[in-house]
Amino acid sequence: MTANKMYEVWCAKATPDEQKELALWAGKEEEIQERFSAPLAFGTAGMRGIVGLGTYRMNLYTVARATKGLAEFVKSLGAKACARGVVISYDTRRFSLEFARKAAVVLSANGVKSFLFENVRPVPMCSFAVRHLHAVAGVMITASHNPKEYNGYKVYGEDGAQMSPEDTAVVVRYIDRITDYFSVEESKVFFPEIKGMDGVKIDENITVIGKTVDEAYYKAIEGLSLSPEAVGRFGKELKVVYTPIHGSGYVPVTTILQRKGLHVTCVEEQTAPDTEFSTVPVPNPENPAALQMGIELGNQIGADVVIGTDPDCDRMGLAVRDNTGSFILLNGNQIGVLLLDYIIGRLKKSGKMPKNPAVVKTIVTTSLADRICVKNGVTVFNVLTGFKFIGEKIKEWEQSGAYEYIFGFEESYGSLRGTHARDKDAVVASMLTAEMVCYYVSQGKGLYTRLQEIFAEYGYYKEAVTSVAYKGVGAMAEMARVMRAVRSKNITEIAGEKVICVNDYLTGEAGYACGEKKAITLPKSDAVKYCLTEEQFVCVRPSGTEPKLKVYVLCFADDEKKAGEKANALLEGIKKEL
Repeated sequence: MTANKMYEVWCAKATPDEQKELALWAGKEEEIQERFSAPLAFGTAGMRGIVGLGTYRMNLYTVARATKGLAEFVKSLGAKACARGVVISYDTRRFSLEFARKAAVVLSANGVKSFLFENVRPVPMCSFAVRHLHAVAGVMITASHNPKEYNGYKVYGEDGAQMSPEDTAVVVRYIDRITDYFSVEESKVFFPEIKGMDGVKIDENITVIGKTVDEAYYKAIEGLSLSPEAVGRFGKELKVVYTPIHGSGYVPVTTILQRKGLHVTCVEEQTAPDTEFSTVPVPNPENPAALQMGIELGNQIGADVVIGTDPDCDRMGLAVRDNTGSFILLNGNQIGVLLLDYIIGRLKKSGKMPKNPAVVKTIVTTSLADRICVKNGVTVFNVLTGFKFIGEKIKEWEQSGAYEYIFGFEESYGSLRGTHARDKDAVVASMLTAEMVCYYVSQGKGLYTRLQEIFAEYGYYKEAVTSVAYKGVGAMAEMARVMRAVRSKNITEIAGEKVICVNDYLTGEAGYACGEKKAITLPKSDAVKYCLTEEQFVCVRPSGTEPKLKVYVLCFADDEKKAGEKANALLEGIKKEL
């Protein structure tokens, strides 16, 4: 069906209010094509898009269609799977509650039970709830750290990790069968005010969940503390500034910090849910502006650190004081390395290091982690980008007993300590970061000093990341074309650094400069990584959640200045090739 014909169908079948909005685009060919020429893609990270009417937008109809596909998948697993049900959580974005309710009523109409949280909850609590309630799947309504115009629909498997590519493919086949967006059946359910409810049935298939699940989650993560003595001595003196950036992290992060005896001061203007994220340009802790108000408050009260979490609280940003006393923002690799070093050190000191410990990180995450792990007798596994692949390793080792997972992280500010959840957990990261500050205070140092000690021991690592954004329904096709062009080039050096190996994760082959070729054992993915000397690399890949081509650079030098210069040179070098 053409975009114009689909537009006409929507104009005819939409509600009166929606028809008024659709009428605004009459005769605007570019707008109609952009909204109606293709469906919003559903991949291994679910779907994500701008909120609005149209097949290429996040709205009640695209959510209902996706949920119908998920329901058919659950039904194909049998009656027991339908009874186990689907956990539904949501964050503070535009229409998150409405989308969550729509998912619940579509599942109900298809005879699939659901467990709907009574209020906003973050990604890690959704993942935990899937496991805790022995549900067959989970749905998280979120667009993570994207701009305010976006929302999304993330699906989890029964292990609490993002749904596997194999199961996702089955769901997509069911979704693709639905050509009429207005034909999806749903239960006629009247939703009362559900805030504060716990264990209350809205209909025979929809149960509201709340406090009891929260308590089980807090109990699970409280046991992950590594420095209770230091927290006992310095926790109340510690000054932590925290901002949830108007997101779902406010209650769980402040709750766990207070339960552990850690003093926390919140950025009051950013604690209330706000669909417009009005105090920040983008609700992304990777963006320096997102933590600016936290830093200002930190300077006012003399805080030790500033912590910020994104709207679905799976990523944590961090500002620490440097040697001059000024706050500086750390990047995701630096945060991950500090946590990794701390976890390994405390496990060894306490005698709680397992016999065969393992750390998992992604192929674009710093190789400094590899050096730290090798020195400490910890095995490192590198997986494709996407936390579901870290979750797969946890599941594999639980079944085989070959290794014991102690930590996993990725450069994009996400990490997981513990196996209570199978996705990034910024609640745990916030708790560990605050107690890590206490521990190093007991050693007479701060986090910045410890980071510099790590660099002095292992070498100075510097990262640079950039992205090229694409717009419109042809965005994915254009990125694919660029990636084909990259693969067609024989790149032997970048900014004077020799390429010793090219890892093409789509073909599954590593090609060495000497002519040797080896198979890559990871699943296939559209990414190319240029491996340089000293474990340095440049990697190019399309984003899995947004129409962006992402470029990663990691380099190594003797000092910060040289590392920075090299990183910039490598970034400019690969840009020329693109």
